[in-house]
Amino acid sequence: MPEKRYLLTPGPTPVPPEVLAALAEPIVHHRGPDFRRTYEQCLERLGQVCCTAHDVLLFTSSGTGAFESAVVNLVAPGERALVVSAGNFGERWASMVSAFGADLVHLRYSWGETPDPEDLRASLADAGGAKAVFLTHSETSTGVVADVQSLAAVAADAAALVVVDAVSSLGAIRLEPDAWRIDVTVSGSQKALMTPPGLAFTAVSPAALEASRHGGGTRFVFDWERTRAGQELLDAPFTPAVSLVKALNVALGMLLDEGLDAAFERHVRLGRACREGVKAMGLELFSPDEDRSAVVTAVRVPNGVDAAAMLLTLRDRLGVQLIGGQGELKGKVFRIGHIGWFDLFDLTTALAAVELVLADAGADIERGAAVSAALDAYSAGARV
Repeated sequence: MPEKRYLLTPGPTPVPPEVLAALAEPIVHHRGPDFRRTYEQCLERLGQVCCTAHDVLLFTSSGTGAFESAVVNLVAPGERALVVSAGNFGERWASMVSAFGADLVHLRYSWGETPDPEDLRASLADAGGAKAVFLTHSETSTGVVADVQSLAAVAADAAALVVVDAVSSLGAIRLEPDAWRIDVTVSGSQKALMTPPGLAFTAVSPAALEASRHGGGTRFVFDWERTRAGQELLDAPFTPAVSLVKALNVALGMLLDEGLDAAFERHVRLGRACREGVKAMGLELFSPDEDRSAVVTAVRVPNGVDAAAMLLTLRDRLGVQLIGGQGELKGKVFRIGHIGWFDLFDLTTALAAVELVLADAGADIERGAAVSAALDAYSAGARV
């Protein structure tokens, strides 16, 4: 096994040394002044990164816990909810809405398609409206990034509450909940925010909070009002993951020091470089060839290549961890993540490793072309 390891998946993502160092600090009591100072700063920084002036509620959970909080606080059993899905995480919204007894209206696309606002308008009209519309910003399973600004406008015009999965997009691509009429934004710590898994957050508009006070389903740990009231006093209602909160606070500080606009531009340039490198070696993109797809690049596995064997060889021989397809894309695509604590040289490492392993597997690719194409594309820049 190689000693040097490269984690190039779309989540979890690599964690900077400064964040790891925060995890190693002594534990402090979660109701003492030492933690409260960190807690307050972390919540303030979350609001800045979420681009919202409203409450951001912090939970000890994977990102899926933030999903669940949105469903149970907004939609009661029997109430209509519309889900737009075009991949694995859109399907997760649909499964969760159904599990909690809502009346599901499912606007379903083939995996890899990009949702269209006019389709949403028609679905809402056919359904006679909906209490809430659930959207996915960055569909990590396919690499597609939806135009949630336009989708949210359609949903809001239909008087629906708008909920957006931003687990892999927050901190990587532009998202402005307050300006785009998004009521609920859910995300997690382990992707562009450069922190280990274990924290979830939900940015909620006043309208969403009001709806949760007078409706929704049964909840306890994920109750928004309970969490909001605790955070207002800097007194979490349940024991938070103290070390993870300290680590996230450091990571958010690093991201804000870089500047959100600079981070968005970096991700656009990395996405463009990855796509150009993939195309230069003769592979076919599955994710769209557009600057909006700046989170993860999905690539079709060449004919005659065993995707699982290829990924194991990358990991065991070269120490490079990529990830395969999910669901109906299993064995058909592999994915290169380029979000969070990630730079051009991480990307060229991934591309060079893919070249080596595919060439050894007998794939018809052009050796030596990917890195050069990626360097050229990254150097050309991309304003966002």
